[in-house]
Amino acid sequence: MIEGILIEGFAYGIMVLGVFISFRILNFADLTVDGSFPLGSAIMVVALLNGVPTPFAFFLAFAGGCGAGLITALIHTRLKVPDLLSGILTMTMLYSINLRIMGNRANISLLRFDTIFTSLRAGYGMWGVVFFCFLIAVFIKIILDLFFHTDYGLTMGALGANPQLVISQGMNPDVLKISGIALSNGLTAIGGALTALYQGFSDVGLGTGIIVLGLASLMLGELIIRSNRIELITLRVLLGSILYRALMYFARIYGYRINMTPNDFKLITGLLIIICIILSKTGGLSRKRREHPRVFPKPKPGGQR
Repeated sequence: MIEGILIEGFAYGIMVLGVFISFRILNFADLTVDGSFPLGSAIMVVALLNGVPTPFAFFLAFAGGCGAGLITALIHTRLKVPDLLSGILTMTMLYSINLRIMGNRANISLLRFDTIFTSLRAGYGMWGVVFFCFLIAVFIKIILDLFFHTDYGLTMGALGANPQLVISQGMNPDVLKISGIALSNGLTAIGGALTALYQGFSDVGLGTGIIVLGLASLMLGELIIRSNRIELITLRVLLGSILYRALMYFARIYGYRINMTPNDFKLITGLLIIICIILSKTGGLSRKRREHPRVFPKPKPGGQR
């Protein structure tokens, strides 16, 4: 039970980190993640079945997700299409692309193929898989923390809240937005690839409603830890993902007592988001902080960052 919650929490937590970048950092309503998540899983499964090493398969999944985000960002910045519609267009196109990648099959299984997860299960049990997912999630978290302490990352952090400040610093906001959306969907694809390894298959419908799941996890994390420090923000994203998976697990186990079925999970997730919004409002958060948490590190004495 606990092992499954943690594995899914870390795998989906990487996806939630991508959602955090687009929705919180860039203030960009990106629905591409519903397509880039199954894209990552499709690339991972097809790559493994064709003999590609697991680390390179992860890289291919990340590159594919970045490409999907790049398309969305270019549609938005070059064609001046609203962010929501740009994501919908790319998500729709990715459905066909994912089918093409999987050889026009809606589902591909890894159950008869030895992966790193099967080796870990055989040698260390499910806790070996938990530790592997933990290492990947923590590694990505540390990389993001370091990135958002660079000048480029700090400037990207200011883009969603104050685009005029970015322009005054001599940076092109479109370039920042393109790179941010590409990074967001790259992380989402890694989450999809890790989920495919754990579940043992890739399905073209794997990303249905994934954006709602990501937002629910993101808001749960914001209720747990309230901070503007990027290290704590990325930590609460992962904790929110684990908490969401735990809530869904207990809903599956004990939901029968109130006649709940798996068909009700989407309804529960939507209500959970509404509850999180209500709690954040009653918790005294200002609107500015709710919509865009500051990711700049606290200045040190003497004017140094």
